[in-house]
Formats: sequence, C-alpha cells, structure tokens
Amino acid sequence: MASDEFSGNYMEKHRTALVAADFFPGSIRETRHPNAGVFEFLTDNGVLLRLQLLAEGIVRFRFSPDGRFDDDFSYAVDPAFTPALPEHEMIEFADGFALKTGTLSIRITRHGLKTTVTESATGKILCQDDKGFHWEDNKVFGGEVVKMGKICQHGEYFYGLGDKSCDLNLRGRHFELWGSDTYAYGPDTDPLYKNVPFYISLCHGRSYGIFFDNTFRTGFDFGSEKPNVTTFRAEGGEMNYYFLHGDTPLDVVRRYTRLTGMAEMPPLWALGYHQCKWSYYPETLFRGIAKGFRDRRIPCDALYLDIDYMDGYRCFTWDAERFPDPKRMVAELEKDGFKTVAIIDPGLKIDPGYPVWVEGVEKGYFCRRPDGNLMKGSVWPGLCHFPDFTRPEVRDWWADQFQGLIGDVGIHGIWNDMNEPAVFEDGTFPHDVRHDYDGHPCSHRKAHNIYGMQMIRATQDGLRRFGNGKRPFSITRSAYAGTQRFACGWTGDNVASWEHLNMANTQCQRLATSGMSFIGSDIGGFIETPSPELYLRWVQLAVFHPFFRTHSSGDHGDQEPWSFGEDTTDWVRRAIEMRYRLLPAVYTAFWQYVKDGTPMLRSLPLVEHQNPDAYWRSAEFYFGDHLYVVPILAEGEEGRFLYLPKADWFSYHDDARPKAVATDIWIECPIDRIPVFVRGGAVIPHWPLQQHTGEIPNPEPELRTWWKSGSETSRWYEDQGDGEAWKQGVYRDSTLRVDGHEGRIELTREWEGSWIPGYEVVHLTFCGIGSAEAELKVAIDGREVIALRGDDGRYRVPAPRDFQRATLEWAPVRVGRHHESSVEA
Repeated sequence: MASDEFSGNYMEKHRTALVAADFFPGSIRETRHPNAGVFEFLTDNGVLLRLQLLAEGIVRFRFSPDGRFDDDFSYAVDPAFTPALPEHEMIEFADGFALKTGTLSIRITRHGLKTTVTESATGKILCQDDKGFHWEDNKVFGGEVVKMGKICQHGEYFYGLGDKSCDLNLRGRHFELWGSDTYAYGPDTDPLYKNVPFYISLCHGRSYGIFFDNTFRTGFDFGSEKPNVTTFRAEGGEMNYYFLHGDTPLDVVRRYTRLTGMAEMPPLWALGYHQCKWSYYPETLFRGIAKGFRDRRIPCDALYLDIDYMDGYRCFTWDAERFPDPKRMVAELEKDGFKTVAIIDPGLKIDPGYPVWVEGVEKGYFCRRPDGNLMKGSVWPGLCHFPDFTRPEVRDWWADQFQGLIGDVGIHGIWNDMNEPAVFEDGTFPHDVRHDYDGHPCSHRKAHNIYGMQMIRATQDGLRRFGNGKRPFSITRSAYAGTQRFACGWTGDNVASWEHLNMANTQCQRLATSGMSFIGSDIGGFIETPSPELYLRWVQLAVFHPFFRTHSSGDHGDQEPWSFGEDTTDWVRRAIEMRYRLLPAVYTAFWQYVKDGTPMLRSLPLVEHQNPDAYWRSAEFYFGDHLYVVPILAEGEEGRFLYLPKADWFSYHDDARPKAVATDIWIECPIDRIPVFVRGGAVIPHWPLQQHTGEIPNPEPELRTWWKSGSETSRWYEDQGDGEAWKQGVYRDSTLRVDGHEGRIELTREWEGSWIPGYEVVHLTFCGIGSAEAELKVAIDGREVIALRGDDGRYRVPAPRDFQRATLEWAPVRVGRHHESSVEA
C-alpha cells in the first residue's frame, strides 16, 4: 500500500473515491430480550442495537447496520472479569424505551436509536447522543466506517485516551489511534505508540467514561470540528462501546481497569532505579557501568542490554566477542544487586543459518500477504519476517524461545521494542497482511493496534515459563487497552528538552488514567543530551513515576547520573535515595492499583472533580492517597506558583505548613529539592537507604505519621517482594488510622494476610506536631515508652513488629510552622 494510506488524512484524501454518504437507523420495529441483562432493538431498515447491562455502572452498546453480529471476541476485556448483574427494569414509553438501574437510566428513542444516559437519583444528563450511531460504506476495503456523535455539554471536559503528548484536558482537540513509531515526537504529534480508546468526561463534578473497543484505526473529536459535539469513529469493525459511570472519576477508572484487566504485583526490584543506553557493550563497559553505581553509592537495581548484545541483531542470540560468557556476567552482576534486562524486537532476520527464523518458516508462523507470500520488512537486522502473534500456537512458540535468555542465561526481564509494529520502509505492515486474530481471520487494518499487545503477552508467558516461579517483568512500547495485564511501558523516543519534560509529566498521568499505571519516560530524553539542570529535574519528577529508568540513544553523550558534574551527581543521588526510602509507599500504591484498579498517578482533575478551577491543571498530581507532587518543569525555576487543594498539608521535607487554600500560592523550589506535600493525618511507610532492593535482609520499616486535627486512613502493603505467594494471601495489608486533636495523636492498626515479616521492630516517627512545653507521654499498646525528639523536630519511638496502637500526648505550644504566603517545599 502507498505510504499515504497510513496518514491521519487518508480517508479525506480518498473522499471522492468513496462517495461517502452517511446512513442512520430507522424506527424500532422489534424488541428482544435474549438473555438476562441483554436487550435488543431492531429497526425497520435492519439496524440492530444490543444493549447489555454488565454491572452497576457498566453498560455495553453494540450496533450493527445489517441486523447481525459477528462472534463476540475482544483482546481488551479481561477473561477473568466476572461482573454482578444489578437489579434493573425495562420500561416502554410512547417515544421509546428506558432501562433503569439503581444509579442509571438509559433511554433509547423509538426513531434513530439515539440514547440518553442520566443519573437515576438526580435526573441529570450524563451523556446524550447528537447524531448517535451512523455509518458509511467503505468503498475501498469493504465493510463500514462506523461513527458515533454525542452532545458535548457546556463545561464538559475530557481526559485519558492513553498515549497523547498534549495537555491533560482533551477538549477542543482531535486524535487518532494507530500505533506509530514516532521518533522525536512533539506536543502535537498524533498518533503515537499506544492505542487506548478510553476517555473520561468531567462536567460540573459528574463523570463517566467511554471505552470504544474497536481495534481498527479510530478517531476521536472532542469539540474540535463542532464545539458542541463529541465524536468517535473507526475505519472498520463494530460500533461497540462501554459506558462506565461512578460517583467520582477515580471510580470510573477503577471500573474500566477491572473490565480490561488488573495488573499483577511486580518484583520489588522492578520499582527501583534502572539504567539503560543504546548500547552498553562490550561486557567490560557493561560491568563498568555497574561499578560506577556502586563506587559512587548511587542506588540502582537494573541494567539494560539494547540490540547490540545480539549477533547481528538476531533475536535470542549473543555476540560472542562482545559478551563471551553472558551467563557468568549476569550471575555476577546479580550478586552485586543488579538485575539484567534485555531487548527483543519482533522482526526475525531472513537467514537460513538462523535457527529461530528457520523454525518459524517451517512451521508457518510468520505473517503473510493475501496471495500466500510471507510479508517482508526491513528493521535493524535487515530484511525480516514477523510472527503472527494473534495465533495462539505462535505465542506459545515465541514463549519457548526464552528458554535460553531466561532459563539458561538468567536474564531477569525482557523489553519489547519496535512492536507497533515498526518497519523502516513504510512505517508499518501493508494493510493487506493477514492475521489469524485467534480464529477470527482479518487484515492488518484490524490487527495493527493489538500487534504489540499480543507480542508482549507471549513474551510474558516466556518469562513466567522459565522464570522459576519469579514474577515476570516485561516492558512494551506499543499497547492496546488491557495491556496492563502483561507489561509496563514507557513513552517512547523522546527528546532532551524542557518541553519533553512537561510532556513526560502529562503522558504518564494520562496513561495512568487509562489503566496503565506502571509507566515511565526515558529520563533525560532519548535523543540529544540534557543540561545538568534538565537531567536533575527529570530524575526528580521520575522519582514519582512507577517505572524509573534513564535511557538514551548514546550518540550524543553519556547520560549516567555521574555525567553532569559533581554537584549534579550529588543532587541526583539524593533524589534516587528518596525513591529508595519511599519504596514501601510505592509498593503500597502498586498494591492498591492491583487490588482495586486505583491509578498510582492521579491527575488533579480526577481527585478535585468538584472544583472547575482544577480542570485545566496538568502539572501537579497525586501519587497514591496522600502525596501531592509539584514537579519543576522550567529552566532556572527556583520558585513557582502552584495549585494546592483545600486540605491540611505539610511539606514532606520539613513539615512546614503552607496556606491551605485551593488557589495559586508561591513556593520556593531550590535546585536540590522537588516540592512534595503530605496530607495531614497520613502515614507514609519508609525503608532505610539501600543500594539495591535486598541489600538489607528484612529492613526495619519506618512509619512517618503526620499530625491532623481529625481522622485519616492510610494503607501499608508488604510481602516477600517476589514469587506468586501473594496470590494465596501471603502478604500483610495494614490499615492505619490516625486520630488527632490538640495535644494528642493516636495511631491504630489492623491488618489482613498471612505473611510474617522477618524484622522485629517498626520505627514510628511523628511529624508536624511542633514543640512541647512538657515531657511527652508515649504509649505503645498501652505500655509507656520514651520518644526522642530529633533536630528536625520529629519524635521517634521504636515499636514491636505487630503493634496495634500508639499514642502520643503533649502540651502544645504550636502545631507545625505556619507560613501565610510562601513555603519552601
């Protein structure tokens, strides 16, 4: 196919050839009720709407122009999703029908099948069709271009849609989903690598989500073409979407994440700091990078091998000259606390002397053109063939290929790149390439957006198969909805610029909103070389990104933490050390994501949804329940205004208390510090500093507890850090409650799970209570103990591992340090 067929304006370029004409549903002539919670409406011109009530707050809409549906198959919806059908009733009116549940009412017009969704309690409209469902015949490829038009309400704003590099709020913009290799993308580049057709609406405090489960090239318009209309469309397939509702935007995200699948707990080391460059070779250089971290006392858990470790870029091979004994190298690095991660791409070199390629050809596992010829494309090894990962037997074969890397050599993680799929000549595969699609044969037009997802699915199977019971760690560049079940991701080939630092901030927030919390960016930029200040500020931001990795192309200069001068090295070390001390909090936020689908990064509009002033804020974000992060995103910025929500806040670093109003306040931002605030009453678990996870067997945790007048609840999750025993309840999930008033704070604790920690002592640190006129009275489980006040004004006391209650009483002079106009955060 010609290259212009992959451009965003393809359909417009061929408009005259298509002779486009939109068609609409007629009037309902028949209704059906084939199954519990399923209602069908057939029009006089043969259009069929199947409305399926899945759970409270989740309704599915499927439209067919010709009165029938193909097999119901989705790569996105989690096979383990088992919703509970709520109480409901269907009512017929003169002008149509209404399906009512405890929280929603869905009306369907008798003519045109237009739908309106309202809140049952208030009658307020959440989502209303404009044109509703309509379509046009696709004269080039057959089938239909399916479309949906909805009214864009006054004051309605939109978030999500996965991998987009613009500001968080999508209102007034148009986007497409077609996974693309976008080297050095910019803020207006679209589409990008990942394809997540899910967005959230926020309007006057009410919220809902739309998940358009269609893998063809899709388009979304949020009032760009017409200010009062929102549309989504696909160049083939069904108009098949889910409406998701919740009391808050976070509830909507939780429901979407449950629908498309929950992530699993990663190995603890995967949440440490990672170092990567294209490429670290030969072995002496790779070992030298490891030595550089340990000699400089900069914590690090993982080092990466890019494509140059291979023999001529042939996947699953080693260059014997550059890496003569990889098994020994990986084992010795592991003894020093480094896990080794290796890259694998989908293209397999056409080479009769390459066993993996030979086997793939013999078994017929590669993608083909319509006439039966194998599809060929050039990537790093030269001309390659590409596995059809939509075939179960191919995924099984691919997983088997990891016996050497994982089972024999001991590689700890696999990184899938170039899996959009990317091809040098035309960007990706021709549209006519055929795929099995798990028994639903199709062209690449349908399979393109899920190709990378199915590749990383097979890769994760290989890691699990040969990992000796360890948790798999896999990374993908391309993704579709539901990929969070199989891998973490990063934001692709970015640039060392302040603009890209801003984009990294919003991209990671947006992907977390879209169900993919385990996300990060290439710290410092993949392309070009950052200034010392830019690199430092990027590390400081990434301390609060779940995937924490520096990665660079290597052809513009070094980008290790010690590459920017002694002062910067010290400041970067300090930031990375902060991440390692906060690892128990990061792990806990991940557990909440795994257990409930709650995003680890929470954009301000999702939390402050009742305040329209927050709807356009993109910079600040919440990490977990109680940390509020204010990244520094501009060169030379040592002070800034920030939006601080109404709450009791303390500076994480020194317990200073800013003026707690939901407006812009000024803070000082010294170069060695990222502003972070802690909600009053929060309990944040910490660890002693380690150079890598596992350096200290059974590290004694510290629970930092901030004072509050009132009550607050926090979580603290622990397990053994690897293996699958957590799935059988071998963990400890503590609920920590703080109750405070003037002169007293009480911390109570309950937990569930059967895991027994190996440490004996928990260190309690009470923060933000100011100084005391009289001697403190401290009790642990009713037994009086002595607390020591440090130079930082915080009070510390050891407690037994299984303590359940701690109280601190004092005669207060003042509570915290109050600054009316500014605070150094």
